Amino acid sequence: MGTIKRREFMAWTAAGIALSTFTASAGEEQVAFSAGTAKPAFKAPSLTCDAHFHIYDSKYPAAANASLIPPDASLADYAKLRSRLGFERSIIVQPSTYGTDNSCLLAALAALGDAARGIAVVDTSVTDGELKRLDAAGIRGIRFNLGRAGATTIDMIEPLSKRVADFGWHIQVHMKGDDIAEHAGLFQNLPVVTVFDHLGRIPQPAGKAHPAFKVVADLLENGKAYTKLSSIYQDTVVGPPTYEDMGALAKAYLALAPERVLWASDWPHPSPGKSGKPDDALLMDLCADWAADDATRRKIFVENAAGLYGF
Repeated sequence: MGTIKRREFMAWTAAGIALSTFTASAGEEQVAFSAGTAKPAFKAPSLTCDAHFHIYDSKYPAAANASLIPPDASLADYAKLRSRLGFERSIIVQPSTYGTDNSCLLAALAALGDAARGIAVVDTSVTDGELKRLDAAGIRGIRFNLGRAGATTIDMIEPLSKRVADFGWHIQVHMKGDDIAEHAGLFQNLPVVTVFDHLGRIPQPAGKAHPAFKVVADLLENGKAYTKLSSIYQDTVVGPPTYEDMGALAKAYLALAPERVLWASDWPHPSPGKSGKPDDALLMDLCADWAADDATRRKIFVENAAGLYGF
């Protein structure tokens, strides 16, 4: 695990200051990796949290087995997204690109300060001392990206869950729906909460009829899991602008357990799907529309994240 050098920290801190002071005066400015320039029709409530985004910086070496190496996506770029969408809090998620080297994540987390929390990637060789260091830096969970070959495997989930439980962390899982259904028993018996990326990656057009939906839905209802209302462009068959198939899935989760769903941008959209880079303002508006009422919107945009990540 690399340490953050003073020069790097100062550069990231400057970017963080820029992020915190960037205002809506920028108007309808193009945001990197995002289509459109208009702001959402929905006005995000105070303390809205983007529960999933990544930073990419070519100064940090990619893991030897990385299969996805996107272009640089900086905090300065992200500042424009935050201004456009009007949110204040953020969860930085370690991408598969960097494996278990969380240096880029930690530098961004230090720059953003108390407005952010992080999700790291570790394997079973991680020391107790390193887990303590990550916790002090603002890490609140570990991610298993099993959608592509990388630093973690499904066999690591149970032992690492036991090790992070004492920190009050959770695990975050990116798996295809078929794999979630196959390993349902694993998630039911973990000592920590599971957060399923991207609505559980339920295949379409099967949607709610797919067995993974029941697995995720039952875990949500029983207080054992959350899911992120994000990256709907990956599994949609209908596509933009309505994403109607993914909307039906989101509404079903929200009807069952609105306190277990989190809004997230997944910027800079490293896997944008067949339709290319999405319109983040449109996606936010759709999420707000799929919620039944203002109380539900406040849950998915503010309250659920505040509780899970400890804001």
